[in-house]
Amino acid sequence: MKIFSNFESGNIQVVDAQSKDSIRLTIKPDNQSEFAQWFYFRLESTPQERHSFQLLNLSASAYPDGWKNYDVVASYDREEWFRIPATFDGDTLTFSVIPEYSSMYFAYFAPYSYERHQDLLHQAQMNHDCQLETLGQTLDGNDISLLTIGEPDKDKKRIWITARQHPGETMAEWFTEGLLQRLLDDTDTVAQALLDKAVFYVVPNMNPDGSIRGHLRTNAVGVNLNREWQAPSPEKSPEVYYVRAKMLETGVDMFLDIHGDEAIPYNFIAGSEGVPSYDEKMAHLETAFKNALLTITPEFQDQHGYPKNEPGMANLTVGSKWVAEQFHCLSNTIEMPFKDHILHPNEFYGWSPERSVAFGQDVLAAIRAVADDL
Repeated sequence: MKIFSNFESGNIQVVDAQSKDSIRLTIKPDNQSEFAQWFYFRLESTPQERHSFQLLNLSASAYPDGWKNYDVVASYDREEWFRIPATFDGDTLTFSVIPEYSSMYFAYFAPYSYERHQDLLHQAQMNHDCQLETLGQTLDGNDISLLTIGEPDKDKKRIWITARQHPGETMAEWFTEGLLQRLLDDTDTVAQALLDKAVFYVVPNMNPDGSIRGHLRTNAVGVNLNREWQAPSPEKSPEVYYVRAKMLETGVDMFLDIHGDEAIPYNFIAGSEGVPSYDEKMAHLETAFKNALLTITPEFQDQHGYPKNEPGMANLTVGSKWVAEQFHCLSNTIEMPFKDHILHPNEFYGWSPERSVAFGQDVLAAIRAVADDL
């Protein structure tokens, strides 16, 4: 029996793997950080025999509540990712599986590889409405990539979408893939109607370093990018520094920052009601956008989510809050679950890449519902 994590996004530490009946593991924290939650490893062993796993020390993980009612994601071919039932006692996640084949992958959520990220960028640029631009480099020397869709014009709305500030929240890039598929479909009338009146600026992966390193929440040097928006620097947070500079150059009429939440088993939106300049127009746009999503898809709800900030009390280091205040625009964080959207549960897959892709496509239709009022 062998356990590997020597691949892109891999993360696991073996405590004891002498017996298939008691495989004990821990999660490595992000570099220069105490955040630990993302895992991704491969088991190679005898198929058709039961293997029992324990993930230890999870009371000290980044989000201990994220393990309650969580089922492990697994795959044989890295294409289909299904769920394995697990139990959590407050510190240890326990699960068992009888592998069908000799090699099997396990992950916190279905990974979105850097290779697939590059495919997404370069397939998108082949559309006549899309241009690929490198804004700068990360601390590990990876590209900070921007897709501009539509012909910029002073009379068009400027809609920005960013994903994976927190690299372990891979559902965010699956979502973005779905949104881009629809936006770049020449036969889709929703997309064409939007591109008549708006230009989209899309950053599918804000944190390629963390993605490659197998981090949950931070970049190469342990910085949480979603707390850098007031004063980013090329030395600590070039990802935010260059994207923010481009936003200031283009202007922003709407911003969506795409994330995943470890603990809350719903899709939801975190709004901007706590920013100092929040007013009736911003509140109206936020309500209209949520109502459009409620109409378009049962995969969205507005009853469960984060507590709303009191007026003037928003944390302006957070991307969607800083953008709302800086540009006085509709600016939201969209959150998806690591577990399942339990209003419409799927026991075998839970929340999945496929559902994230479809949700991204639905969100594009909701954008159209508010575009004229931005």
